[in-house]
Amino acid sequence: MSLPFKIAGVEFQSRLLLGTGKYRSHEEMRACHEASKTSMVTVAVRRVDLTGKSGPSILDYIDRAKISLLPNTAGCYTVEDAVRTAHLGREALSTPWVKLEVLGDPVTLLPDPIGTLEASAILAREGFIVMAYTSDDPILARRLVDVGVAAVMPAGSPIGSGLGILNPLNIRLVRDTVAGRVPVIVDAGVGTASDVAIAMELGVDGVLLNTAVALASDSVSMARAMGLACEAGRMAFLAGRIARSTAASPSSPTTGTIGPTSKPSP
Repeated sequence: MSLPFKIAGVEFQSRLLLGTGKYRSHEEMRACHEASKTSMVTVAVRRVDLTGKSGPSILDYIDRAKISLLPNTAGCYTVEDAVRTAHLGREALSTPWVKLEVLGDPVTLLPDPIGTLEASAILAREGFIVMAYTSDDPILARRLVDVGVAAVMPAGSPIGSGLGILNPLNIRLVRDTVAGRVPVIVDAGVGTASDVAIAMELGVDGVLLNTAVALASDSVSMARAMGLACEAGRMAFLAGRIARSTAASPSSPTTGTIGPTSKPSP
C-alpha cells in the first residue's frame, strides 16, 4: 500500500528516507534502496567526489529516475560552512533541496540550535528548499518554520546510536506545533523496524535513517523491514489506537448466549 506525502508541494511515494553512508559496497547500498522502496536518499556533499576523477561514486549507484537526491551538509559546525556546502551541493547536483545540518560538537553530533536557525533563514532567502535537522524542541521547530524551512527533522536520539525514540512526548509536541505548515520527519537514532513504527505511530510524516540499515547483519532485509514498518506505523496512526486502560476488558461478550439455548440430553 502506497502512502505518499508532500514536501514543498512535491509528492513522494515513500515516507522512508535513507542515507548513503557506511554501506559495505555501493552495490549493497543500491540493493537496500530498492528493498526499502525509498523515493529520496540523502548524500553528504562534503564526502562525495563530485568531479568524478576518483572513478565511480555513490551517485552512479542511485536510480535518479526513481529516487530524488537530498544533498546534506553533514560535518559542518558553523553557519558559514553549512551555507557554503549547501551552495556547492546545489551547483554540483543541480537541485535546490538541502538537508541542513549545523552540528554543535563532534562528540554528540547534536544540532546547534542557534546556528541551525540562522543558516535556515539564510538558505530559505536564497531559494533553497531546506529540510532542517534539529533537536526535538517544539519552540525551535516553530521558529524554523517561521524563517521558511520546508520540513522539520527532529532527532529521535543521537545520530547512529540506535537508541530509538527517546522522547516521544517532544516528538508529538513538535508535530502538533507545526501541524498543517510543514512535514515533520524523525531523523537519526533509530535502530530497528519497531523504532520506525513507533515514530510513525506518533503521527510524524516520515523517518530518515542510515546506520540501522547500513550496519545491520543483513542490510537488505533490514531495509525491507524498515520500509514495511514505515507503512505499518502510518496506517496504525491513521486507524487510531484504542485508549489505554489499567483495567482488563474482555474480548468476548459477558452477557447473552451463544449457540443452542437448551441443555444437551444426558
